[in-house]
Amino acid sequence: MAELEEPAFSIVVARLDGRTVLELAGELDLATAPELEDALHERLRAGEPLVVDLRGLDFMDSSGVRALVAGHSAAKDAGCSLVIVRAEHGTEVDRVIDVSGIAGALGMVDEPPAE
Repeated sequence: MAELEEPAFSIVVARLDGRTVLELAGELDLATAPELEDALHERLRAGEPLVVDLRGLDFMDSSGVRALVAGHSAAKDAGCSLVIVRAEHGTEVDRVIDVSGIAGALGMVDEPPAE
């Protein structure tokens, strides 16, 4: 019997203190970034305040960076709240965030906001 492989990317949707939380896990890359973009735009169209939690990611490339920047821009245009929880410090995903310089521009936080 073949072993089950972990999915390359997943989004777990939760509700916390009136916000929709998208908990990302796995690899956010060219193949999976459209899934995140779709999830963001669907909820932004509904006017939901969002939290995107990057702490479960193992990998993120420039496509993931682009998806986050596009989501931030779409939230701003829609007048919606979007908070991005940064990946753990010292991880590969954190290094991508540092190199891209998006942490400050997107107002990333280290912990999910408390209501």
